Amino acid sequence: MPTIDPLTDLGVRAGPKGGQVRVWSANATAIELCIFDEKDPTWVGESIQLTKDAANVWSGTSPGLLAGTRYSLRATGPTGPTHKFDQSLHLIDPYSRGLARTGSGGWRSYVQDDAFDWNGTKKPHTPLDHTVLYEAHAKGISKLNTAVPEELRGTYAGLANDTAIDYLKNLGVTAIQLLPVHQFVSEQRLIKQGLSNYWGYNTLNFFTPHAAYASREAQFGGTGAVLREFKGMVKLLHEAGLEVILDVVFNHTAEEGIGGPTTSLRGLDNASYYRQDAKGNYIDVTGCGNTVNFALPAAQRLVLDSLRYWANEVQIDGFRFDLAAALGRDEKLEFNPNHPLLEAIVNDPGLQGVKMIAEPWDVGMGGWQVGNFPDRWSEWNDDYRDRVRNFWLTDIGAARANGVAPIGIGQLASKLSGSAGVFSQERGPLASVNFVTAHDGFTLADLTAYNQKHNLGNGENNRDGTDNNHSFNYGVEGPTHDATILSNREKATRNLLGTLLLSAGLPMITAGDEFGRSQRGNNNAYCHDSELTWLPWEHEDWQDDLLLVSQKLLRLRRENPALRPVRFGIFGETVPSATQMDWFNKEGLSMSITDWDSPKERTLQYLAASTPEFEEFNRILLIVHGLEVEETVCLPEHEGVTSYELLWNRPTITRPRRPTRRPPN
Repeated sequence: MPTIDPLTDLGVRAGPKGGQVRVWSANATAIELCIFDEKDPTWVGESIQLTKDAANVWSGTSPGLLAGTRYSLRATGPTGPTHKFDQSLHLIDPYSRGLARTGSGGWRSYVQDDAFDWNGTKKPHTPLDHTVLYEAHAKGISKLNTAVPEELRGTYAGLANDTAIDYLKNLGVTAIQLLPVHQFVSEQRLIKQGLSNYWGYNTLNFFTPHAAYASREAQFGGTGAVLREFKGMVKLLHEAGLEVILDVVFNHTAEEGIGGPTTSLRGLDNASYYRQDAKGNYIDVTGCGNTVNFALPAAQRLVLDSLRYWANEVQIDGFRFDLAAALGRDEKLEFNPNHPLLEAIVNDPGLQGVKMIAEPWDVGMGGWQVGNFPDRWSEWNDDYRDRVRNFWLTDIGAARANGVAPIGIGQLASKLSGSAGVFSQERGPLASVNFVTAHDGFTLADLTAYNQKHNLGNGENNRDGTDNNHSFNYGVEGPTHDATILSNREKATRNLLGTLLLSAGLPMITAGDEFGRSQRGNNNAYCHDSELTWLPWEHEDWQDDLLLVSQKLLRLRRENPALRPVRFGIFGETVPSATQMDWFNKEGLSMSITDWDSPKERTLQYLAASTPEFEEFNRILLIVHGLEVEETVCLPEHEGVTSYELLWNRPTITRPRRPTRRPPN
């Protein structure tokens, strides 16, 4: 066998005459490779004792390590409160690229067949300032799409069907950001309740695509079939110019707390891989039972190797990191923005040009770290989310109740222009991933229809999910036939979409928000694999109208570079690919301190002019009016501006309503 760098090439490297397996463990005293009989997958046909080197890498070779071979690892080690060695357990190789279920419900690694013909297809490499993210579920996006062959609905192949691709292209998004597709399992608690983990934030393995999202033909198609379907999906999306971003969950694993199933890392080296105290109690900053110890170089290597695999061999364009603050905690459990893993992810030579997006918080002490990630990271901006919701929803509710909104327009203006108060000058506006909704929380339509969460169907007596929704139901909780309330809700939805898609930063749309999808007030629908969460493809007239608005807004964003600056401007300087911003009140005069701060002033004119570097000069005026009373606006005079052309103004629905129109449900 060829010489292998002791810090790389973990897992199985197979050749025509067999292969070698390599696994890291600092505390094991023995590790055994078990190869299962080809005809009887429950029978260990060969057992090999691995040998340990100076880097704590255990390795062994076998002519039986061929594509399709099922294998496991069994580890022996010391006892004690931080150790969980059990030599009787068959463990998953952490670097396994293929996984198969056993008849008893367990898991076995298998040697993957990686062969695939990309036929010259390349990544789109969409510039970040042109990127629009579309967060979607790999199954849910096509499960109800009757234009897709029935056997492909809810699969990777169904997502890549021409109908779905044409829809995404016509909408105007540039990247589909998939909820987790690493192989995952449902938590033990959910299984006992008869529920399942639909979202997938309970990862079993970091190198294997979730098999249940593949077509039945692929699931039973032999070695490599599921992976080929996944790669085929990526290939077709790339051919259409669409990027693929994966939501990845490295912060914890499906082994849960100490009483959870031991499937891989816990059995190989619990003391090293998981954060715990001297008594063996897990230190949980994820809220999921365990936290991977990223002060450990081997855990850092595991993440980097997984990212390289998906980015290079599967051609993934970017990653969104769940609870990313947990990845930046040092040996003292403190968040370090210069953590070697956070810096390596954006500096690794094998990951250049790959988009990296952080969910910049976890649930531990000091867990909210928005704005504190290193250069070349983008971050979910929850401050943007909350301020936009408040301006268009809760402020309106307060104005109805008290006669005046609680605050003025100043805070919204900072979000429209890229959140410079949150992200440094060096990082610029594209460090901010702007969103109003995400997979967790209310949908956009539900933000305008519910004041309270309605999560009884989750089996936790409505205790789960946030109570801080920043929503406003416009007078009735849930569905209604009141035409005035429906009109107000639809107007608010358009205002929310308009703000999101015309703000500086990197916008993210949650699948279905573009046409008003509802989850009936459930703001934590993680355990519902049903029509409640699947994307509906049959729409009512008002939803088709909203979809047209979404398409229009995305076209305006695409055509006007002044709305999507790469850098923050500097007063008195011309900064390439920035935006020169001028702010005016409703009289067309420059904003005063009173205009910025007064709750009575909720009307703003934002004149944005690009400073060209790669595109033609562009100037656009955005007028925001955040009250329910009409206001006369005098357009501003400005040097170089001789006239204005109205591009978009949608205060009312223009499409005729059906007499029997149903409310959102």
